Amino acid sequence: MNNIAISFILTLIAGLSTLIGTIFIFIKCDQDKLTKYALSFASGVMICVSLIDLLPESISLLINENSKNNTFINLFLYIVVGFLIPTTINICLKEEKNTYNPKLYKIGILSMIAIIIHNIPEGIATFLSSSTNLSLGISITIAIALHNIPEGISISVPIYNATKNKKKAILLTLISGMSEPLGAIIAYLIIGPVTNNIIMGNILAIVVGIMVNIAVIELLPTALKYQNKKKTLIFFVIGIIFMYLSLRLMN
Repeated sequence: MNNIAISFILTLIAGLSTLIGTIFIFIKCDQDKLTKYALSFASGVMICVSLIDLLPESISLLINENSKNNTFINLFLYIVVGFLIPTTINICLKEEKNTYNPKLYKIGILSMIAIIIHNIPEGIATFLSSSTNLSLGISITIAIALHNIPEGISISVPIYNATKNKKKAILLTLISGMSEPLGAIIAYLIIGPVTNNIIMGNILAIVVGIMVNIAVIELLPTALKYQNKKKTLIFFVIGIIFMYLSLRLMN
C-alpha cells in the first residue's frame, strides 16, 4: 500500500473519531446536566482551538505575504466575516418542527457547520503531512482524533436532546467527521496548484470568527441558563485544558 492510500486511511480515521463523541447520548443519566456540561466543555474546546491554534496559524500564513499593518487589517476583516456567518445562519434556519428544544437543535446544527469548515483544512494538513512523512502523519492523526471527540459531543448531545433521535444525532456527527477525508480529497486533486498562504490564512481567520461566535454567543450562554453556573464554568475550563494538551501533542 502506497503513502497516498495510507494518508487517505489516516484522514478517514481522524474524521471517524468524531463519532466517539456520540457515546454520551447512550449513557443513562440526567440529560439536562449532560447537555449543560457538554455545551460548556465544547465552548472551551472551540475557544482554545480558535485562539491558541487557528489564530496564530492564520497570522503566520498572512504575515509571510503582507506587511504587518495589512496582515492585521486583513485578519480583522475576515474574522468579522466569520463571526457574522453563524448569526446569519441562525436567522435563516427555520425552526425545526417536532423538536423538544429548537434552541438546542440550532446549536447542534451551527456546531456541525463550524466543525465541517474547520475539519477541511485539518484534513488537508493530515493528508499532506502523511503523504510526505508517514510517522508525522500518524502522530497528527492521533492528536486530531483526540480533539475530534469533544467536537462530536458538541454536535450529538444537543441534537439528541433536542430531537430524542439517536440516528439523527449520529448521522449529523458522521457528516461533520467526513469533512476530514473531504479535505484529503481536496488536497489530492486541487490544493497543490490553487492554494497559497493568503487563501489558507483567510480561511483560518473565518473559522476563528465562526468558532468564537458559536462558543460565546450560543454554547456558553445556553449552558449557563441551567443551574449550577460554577460547575458549568469548571467544564468550560476543562474543555480549554483538554484541547490545549491535545494541540501540544499535535505540535
